[in-house]
Amino acid sequence: MFKQPFSFDGRIRRTEYCLSILIYGFGAGIIGVALAGSSAVAIFYIPAIWFMWAQGAKRCHDRGNSGWWQLIPFYGLWMMFADSMPGNNEYGPN
Repeated sequence: MFKQPFSFDGRIRRTEYCLSILIYGFGAGIIGVALAGSSAVAIFYIPAIWFMWAQGAKRCHDRGNSGWWQLIPFYGLWMMFADSMPGNNEYGPN
């Protein structure tokens, strides 16, 4: 679990995606509280956003879609509950 979390290659299951959301939310909350009103907050949010985009793209790959699908409103919610594509697909093994 969490192999190459900043990479956009491969596939992840629902569990890892949901844990990624929790980690992102917790980390963003801590950063927001600790650096409230500071211009340094952007420096810390960039890796967090990159992490979430990468995890979202890999979850899209697990569903058999391009990573760009995560830009569709509420698709992230769908990825939390929808099952993965069985077997291998163009993005790798299940």
